[in-house]
Amino acid sequence: MDLLTSLKISASGLSANRKRIKAISSNIANAKTTRTAEGGPYRRKQVVFGAEPARESFSDILEGEINEKAQSVHATEVISDNSPPRPEYDPTHVDADEKGYVYYPDINVMEEMADMISAQRAYEANISAINAVKSMANKSLDIGK
Repeated sequence: MDLLTSLKISASGLSANRKRIKAISSNIANAKTTRTAEGGPYRRKQVVFGAEPARESFSDILEGEINEKAQSVHATEVISDNSPPRPEYDPTHVDADEKGYVYYPDINVMEEMADMISAQRAYEANISAINAVKSMANKSLDIGK
């Protein structure tokens, strides 16, 4: 695998994890949102990842077996969680129903924070991979001196 393909794969990982972090941040920020424009409480967002070959041009396809196995990641879609909202009894809340229940999104902030840490570590791993490729490129240029 050449250096540019390695950079493309790591860059796709950075982009996908950035979208994941954005969705998790939205979930945390809206953990107590009881009313949205669509109606009802906020729905938890999840990012679905997919893989695709790390080839873009015809010459990339002809390069051989090593590049054939290389896959880049991308965020295929952002889906809303269909789990039912969590009812809490609070008759003084403005969005309480006739029985006094308020329906909050089914978001566990601790789970979201754990997902955020996981996404952050994956982002950092891709940055480390990019730095390793840059270091290898610099070392190869030094050999020619």
